[in-house]
Amino acid sequence: MRQIWQSFAFAAVFIVAAGLRTQAAQLQTFDRDELQIVTAAGTNRFSVELATTPEQREQGLMFRQKLAADAGMLFLYPDDQWINMWMKNTLLPLDMIFISRDGRVLSVAERTVPMSEVTIPSGQPARAVLEVNGGTSARLQLKAGDRVLYRAFGTAN
Repeated sequence: MRQIWQSFAFAAVFIVAAGLRTQAAQLQTFDRDELQIVTAAGTNRFSVELATTPEQREQGLMFRQKLAADAGMLFLYPDDQWINMWMKNTLLPLDMIFISRDGRVLSVAERTVPMSEVTIPSGQPARAVLEVNGGTSARLQLKAGDRVLYRAFGTAN
C-alpha cells in the first residue's frame, strides 16, 4: 500500500511540475515604462511593466517571487470599465490602485491575499490598475483623489 501512495505522490508531483513548465513556456513579455505617483507626502517614481493585451492582463504578476520597491505593473484598458482583478497564481501580496482615465486614484485594495481567486472589484468604472508591493500605498500615504502621472492619462511631465 505504501508503494502505491509513493507512486501516486510521484505522479502528482510530475503532473504539477509539467503544468508549471507549460505555463512558464507560455508566459507573456511586457514593455516597460516609468510613471509617477503624487500624494500629499510627495512624488514617487515607479518602473512599471505594461499589461495592455488580454493575455498580458490575464497573466499579470503571476509566478513572480519578488518585486522591487519602486516597481509595478500597469494594467491599461482601452475604455473605462468595471474591473475585477484576482490573485490567482500570484505569490506576492499586492496593493491594487484603480485609476481613472485622467490619472486620478479612484480606490485602493491594500495587501491583497496571494493565490486567492476572490475577485477584487474597482468599485466604479476605471481605465487602469497599478499593482505594486503590498504596503506601498500605506507607505506613500496614497488615497483616493491622488494622481498618477503617465502619458496614457495625459498627465505625464
